[in-house]
Amino acid sequence: MAFKWLKKKKEKAEPPEKIEGEALDTPSADEVIENETVEEEASSDDFPGEADEPDTKAQDSAPAENNVAAEKKGPGLFFRLKSGLSKTRKILTTDIDELFLGKKIVDDDMIEDLEELLITSDMGVQTTMDIMERISGKRSRIAGAGELKRVLKEEILAYFEALPEPVPEAAAKPHVVMVVGVNGVGKTTTIGKLAAHESKKGRKVLIAAADTFRAAAIEQISIWAERAGAEIVRHKDNADPAAVAYDGIEAAISRGADTVYVDTAGRLHTKVNLMEEIKKIQRTLSKRLPDAPHEVLLVLDATTGQNALSQAKMFNEALGITGIALTKLDGTAKGGIVVSICSELNIPLKYIGVGEGVEDLQPFDPRQFVEALF
Repeated sequence: MAFKWLKKKKEKAEPPEKIEGEALDTPSADEVIENETVEEEASSDDFPGEADEPDTKAQDSAPAENNVAAEKKGPGLFFRLKSGLSKTRKILTTDIDELFLGKKIVDDDMIEDLEELLITSDMGVQTTMDIMERISGKRSRIAGAGELKRVLKEEILAYFEALPEPVPEAAAKPHVVMVVGVNGVGKTTTIGKLAAHESKKGRKVLIAAADTFRAAAIEQISIWAERAGAEIVRHKDNADPAAVAYDGIEAAISRGADTVYVDTAGRLHTKVNLMEEIKKIQRTLSKRLPDAPHEVLLVLDATTGQNALSQAKMFNEALGITGIALTKLDGTAKGGIVVSICSELNIPLKYIGVGEGVEDLQPFDPRQFVEALF
């Protein structure tokens, strides 16, 4: 069936990514990689909110407590999640409802159309074919769009439930989290939001600004640290990132910090020399504090689709990723990438980003995600 879909795709005048409700000018991951350099060019991380935080420019000078108060007045987490996934839900729900127009049973044409729909939402060819094979075996019991959605929810949840549990927070103090990823995925923004969450829990947070080569990177993470109420350890531009990471651990121990986030330079996952450099940071952390880093968090951009999978595989081979944060889900109608990542990688999905606010970076809840998707 996947081959029929590929044939139909070629015959269409417009590619499937030009779906109503989805930004048409979103660059592919390959385009991002071609147009960025690790040390010289600014990415969407360069200033808090330049690309994925447009509302923060007016807030950067505001006290952190004002930001916290604004977040508390916002809608509930599930509402935020549902709103952030609106583009994907609009495609899936509307098209599934339309599949049953004039029909009472699931026939071969409907199976083929549903397969195309899931692939278009970026669930991946293999994942989609596996889901459709199981649904085909149940189609005699599916008597409407509502029942089909219920079955789809069950099949998708099965992938999430098969994932290993996230690494529990280490008893060691400080708890060290090393944050990695390619340029432009939102690493610094993610660190800032996580630091804000930790601070609101009453924990003492320190950020090590080990992204020392990219222009304005240190200034950006410093702004986020101030907003989040976190301390920061920084060196001059072009300093040795491993030295910054080491000093960050030293400072965290002496100051009694509970959590340390180590910001790292965005790097192309295909560049061996750059991956070796980030391995050095990891080794340096473990030399100063046994078992550190306790977590290696990989940040992925949902709008890059299947390219995010290749990034995850290569970073995992190099560093041993313990968790994933998937950002910018609100910017794409291809929220199915969450299912694809969970089905193809044996790595826990810890956080998803569904908007610009601090509270829009949420711990990943599989059941809530599936409910918000349909």
